Amino acid sequence: MGWREFRQVNISKDGNPFMAMQAFVTGSEYMNKLITDYHRQANDKSTIIKTLAEILDNLNYMHPFREGNGRTQREVIRVLALTKGYILEINLNLDDDIYHLYMDGTVKGDSSLLEKLLTKIIETNE
Repeated sequence: MGWREFRQVNISKDGNPFMAMQAFVTGSEYMNKLITDYHRQANDKSTIIKTLAEILDNLNYMHPFREGNGRTQREVIRVLALTKGYILEINLNLDDDIYHLYMDGTVKGDSSLLEKLLTKIIETNE
């Protein structure tokens, strides 16, 4: 499998299934819509955080790769935040609260926890 290819098997973690690979076309279309809406409509800090949390939650559920999904998710969020003038580095080694908000938010599919995480770490890019 090349690094650019979606996974070819259905997977789960700790009994929690990720999106079935058969739904990747629909999942990709939905992710593209979320990202397009983000670029068009997320213009204030509150909306940026809410939308990035939704993107992160959905990207985690999609889990398109066999390996590297977490790193990919964090990089996508970092780059999207930069396009709006913010620095958003999700460093899981920074402190326990950040780690737990990220893990609990992604594992439970709880975007309110992800919003809390992003609110805690977002910085203006000056």
